Amino acid sequence: MATRKLLQTFKKTPITASPTSLSNSETAQKISKTLIRAGLKPFETTDSSLLSNLDSHITNLVFSNPNVPLHSCLNFFNFLRKNQSFVSHKPDLQSHLSVVFRLFKARRVYADCNLFEEGFRVFDYMVSYELKIDDRSLYCIFACIEERWRVKRAKDLMIEMASKGIKPNVWIKLNIMRLTYTLLIDWHGSSGKIDEVERVFEEMREKGIKADIHVYTVVINWNCKIGNTKRAFALFDELAEKGLVANVHTYGALIGGVCKAGEMEAAEILVNEMQTQGLDVNQLIYNTLIDGYCKRGLIEEAFKVQVIMEKKGFQNDIYTLNTIADGFRKLNQPEKAKRWLLTMIEKGVVPNVVSYTTLIDIYCKEGDFVEAKKLKKGRMKEAYELRDEMRAKGIVPDIYTYTSLLHGECIFGKLDDAVELFNEVRQKGLPLNVVTYTAIISGLSKEGRSEEAFKLYDEMTEAGLTPDDRVYTSLVSSLHKT
Repeated sequence: MATRKLLQTFKKTPITASPTSLSNSETAQKISKTLIRAGLKPFETTDSSLLSNLDSHITNLVFSNPNVPLHSCLNFFNFLRKNQSFVSHKPDLQSHLSVVFRLFKARRVYADCNLFEEGFRVFDYMVSYELKIDDRSLYCIFACIEERWRVKRAKDLMIEMASKGIKPNVWIKLNIMRLTYTLLIDWHGSSGKIDEVERVFEEMREKGIKADIHVYTVVINWNCKIGNTKRAFALFDELAEKGLVANVHTYGALIGGVCKAGEMEAAEILVNEMQTQGLDVNQLIYNTLIDGYCKRGLIEEAFKVQVIMEKKGFQNDIYTLNTIADGFRKLNQPEKAKRWLLTMIEKGVVPNVVSYTTLIDIYCKEGDFVEAKKLKKGRMKEAYELRDEMRAKGIVPDIYTYTSLLHGECIFGKLDDAVELFNEVRQKGLPLNVVTYTAIISGLSKEGRSEEAFKLYDEMTEAGLTPDDRVYTSLVSSLHKT
C-alpha cells in the first residue's frame, strides 16, 4: 500500500532534470557509459575532462539514467560528495531525490539492509547540508521505514524534523502509529498472548487508525499459530470487505493454519484461490504443504508437491530435507528416511542440527549402522563422531541430539554412559524434557536400578513435567527386578 501511494506521489511530481543543452546531455551520456563499463576507476585515476564541466543538470541526468546500475549510481553519488574538487557541484536536492527514488523503485531498499541504510545516509546528508526537506522527501523515507519496521528510527526522525521546524503530514503520523501498533501486535503474538493481540488490534481501530493488509496478516498469522482458524478466516473475510487485497503472506498464514489442523483439502482450495488472484506460491508455502501432508501420513502427496516445487525452479532446502525425513519416520520407515537424508546430503543440501539428530536417532534406535558408512560412520562410537562433526561445523547439538544418543546407550545396555550423558545435559543447561526423562528412566528401570529411576521420576514431576504411561510401566517393571 505504501509503495503504491509513494509511486503515485512521484508520478504527480516527476523527477526530471532541468532543460539541458545538447552538450550536457552528451556529457551525461558519456559519464553514464563510463560508469556502466568501468565504474568509478577512470574518474579516480585520471583527471577526466568529462567532470570538468560538471553541473547539477549533468549529475541529475546521470543519477536518473536507469541504465546505470544502482551500485554505480551510489558510488558516483558518494564520490561527488566526498571529493573536494567538486565542492561547487555537490549533489543538489533534485539529485538526492533521484538517488532515493532509484533505491525505492528498485525495492532493494527493502530487501537489502545495506542499501536501506544507504538510503538513510543520503537523507541524512540532505539534512546536514540544510537542503530543503519537503513532504515528498519525508514520504519516501517514511515509506522505507514502514517496510523495514524501523519504529525507533521513525520516532527519532520525527523528533529531529520537529526540532528543525519541519512538520510531517498526516500520512506520516498515521503510518508511524500504525507501525507501532503492528509491532506491539507481533510482539504479543510471539509471546503467546493472543488476547493482547486482539486487544491492541481493537484499540488501534477505536483510535481511528485503519489496519492495512500487513496488520491483518500479522493478526491472522498469530491466530493460525494457536489453531484459531475460525477467527483467522473471519478476519480474512473482513479485510476483503474493507477493500484490502490479501497478499502471498496473508494466504501463507492461512495455509499454515489449515495445514497445522490437518485440513489439507482447505489448503488446496486456498492455493488455487491465491493463484487465481495472480499470486505465485513461494517456497515457504510449498514447504508448509509438504509438512502438512507428511503430518497426515500422506508422503506420496508430499512428494508430488516437492516435484512441483522443483519444476517451479525452487531447490530443496534444509526444511524440505528434514520434513520429508520426519514424514518417513512417522510412518515407521527409518530406512527410507535414512536414504532420503543421505541422498539429499550427497546432492549438496547442508545438514543442520535436526538432520544430524535424525540420523543419530535412527542409527541409535536400530543399532544398524550399515548405511552410516556413506558418511564414514558406524556404531555408537561413530554416532558420537557424528556429534563431534556437528560441533566442528559450528552446529550445536541440542537436547534432542543428546536424547537420541542417551536412548542409544540405553538400548545397548550402557547405562553408565547414558547417565554420564544425562549429567552432561544438565551441566550444559539444556532444557530437559519428557522424552529425555522417559529414556533414562526406562533404561535404568530395565537394568533394575529402581532407586535411581524413582529419584529421576521425582525430579521430573517437580520440574512440572507430566510422565506418560511408558514411565509408569518402566517403574513398575523395575520393582520386579530388584
